[in-house]
Amino acid sequence: MEIDEKYLHFKAVRSQGAGGQHVNKTSTAMVLSVDLHHCGLSPEMVERLLARRDRRIDQDGVLTIKAQNSRSQERNRQEALQRLEELLEEAGRTVKKRRPTKPSTAARRKRVEGKKHRSSIKQLRGKVDLS
Repeated sequence: MEIDEKYLHFKAVRSQGAGGQHVNKTSTAMVLSVDLHHCGLSPEMVERLLARRDRRIDQDGVLTIKAQNSRSQERNRQEALQRLEELLEEAGRTVKKRRPTKPSTAARRKRVEGKKHRSSIKQLRGKVDLS
C-alpha cells in the first residue's frame, strides 16, 4: 500500500539536543505529515490506522512522523518515508484467528462414551450432555 507523493508534506525543523555534553547542538529534523482522510488510502485502511493506539496520529486523522537521526536532511527524509511504509505494512497485516482452546462438545461426548468406571462418569456429570 503506497501513498502518492503529492499527499506527503515535508517540513525541515531545527531541534535542540536534550543536553549533556553537546548542549548547544541543533540538528535539522524532517517532519512528515499526512492527512489520512485525504491521501488516497482505502477507507478500511484509514479505519485500521485510526483505530491504532499511536501517538503520531492525532484526532483529526493527521499522521506526523519526525526523523532526526542523521545530519543530512535527505537521510532523515528517507527514514521518515521508511517509518511510514512500516506503519502501513503493520496496519495492513491481518491477525490469524486462534483455534478455540476448549475441546468441542462432540469431542467431550466421545471421551465420555469411552469411560467405563462409574466414578469418572459421575465426575463428568453436568459437564457433558450425555443425551
